[in-house]
Amino acid sequence: MADAKRELTYAEALYEATAQEMERDPSVFVFGLGVDDPKGMYGTTKDLHARFGALRNFDTPLSEDAMTGVAIGAALAGMRPIHVHQRMDFLMLCMNQLVNLAAKSRYVFGDAFCVPLVVRAIIGRSWGQGAQHSQAFHSFFMHVPGIKVLAPTTPYDAKGCMIQAIRDDNPVIFMEHRMLYRHRGIVPRETYTVQPGQARLLTHGDDVTIVAVSHMVVEALRAYHHLLEVGIQAEVIDPVSLVPLDMDSIAKSAARTGRLLVVDNAWTCAGASAEIVAQVHERLQDRGRALRTRRMGFAPVPCPTTKPLENLFYPNSRTIAAAAHDMVRGGAPWEPAGPEAEEIAEFRGPF
Repeated sequence: MADAKRELTYAEALYEATAQEMERDPSVFVFGLGVDDPKGMYGTTKDLHARFGALRNFDTPLSEDAMTGVAIGAALAGMRPIHVHQRMDFLMLCMNQLVNLAAKSRYVFGDAFCVPLVVRAIIGRSWGQGAQHSQAFHSFFMHVPGIKVLAPTTPYDAKGCMIQAIRDDNPVIFMEHRMLYRHRGIVPRETYTVQPGQARLLTHGDDVTIVAVSHMVVEALRAYHHLLEVGIQAEVIDPVSLVPLDMDSIAKSAARTGRLLVVDNAWTCAGASAEIVAQVHERLQDRGRALRTRRMGFAPVPCPTTKPLENLFYPNSRTIAAAAHDMVRGGAPWEPAGPEAEEIAEFRGPF
């Protein structure tokens, strides 16, 4: 029963998942820029080089394209690499490797080879990272058959999704928001997996369905409490897995509430939010009841550097609550009282 109350941070959960799989399977190794430094990628890889040796946890040159080629080659040779990127922005430098080689090798070789590769990609806001270091490109990979895309929010799901990703015989993009690393939650000590394609229903409500991606789940849950204060009950859903996507759960909730608000941690144009809304409309178009939908995400500009403008760039609990309120009640604009979330104001790097 002690494990029933055992808490880890999101970062600790990722570390434990990785270490347990490295102990279980000698073909698992971790590499990337800074994975063996004293901070160990927010603590997610700290001391792995001391525990498992420099051949299984090592730093790399700043050469994403070449190192992704190493990862794919190792996976084709029977290893299970975990390639860590400090920012998802840097995946743009290895897109051909990921899209044309990692994603397609199993298909073009008639299932004779597989590419069991985990690509950890970090996203998120902070203290002014600007236009080239604040982007989330998960929708790029959602578009490509052969790649799975995971975006767990809780420490429990972080551990279970990571173990499942490492054991998967297909390439997996594992998206992590840097503001989730200090979040705490109950995490079992034993190994377990979280199967992709199963969304989490986090709150029950009859007035509006809010589907949120990655750290936007945290903001949506805060918005849920704002809405309760004015008598609106929101049903908050965390997809956890973007490919495969649990559209059954999302569509079932939207059909019941009649309103769907999708909050993405990226731009809305041709993004995850657009895909979710489109699939829900396709499923529910003949049911005879009108469905109201809305998307929220990054403002349609590059991310600004200054803190006040950055605050306007990202959705937050207050803007999410205001959007949901408008969908349910309409009328004069409404916004909940209260300051910005404390954790956002306090975040400081480390990169």
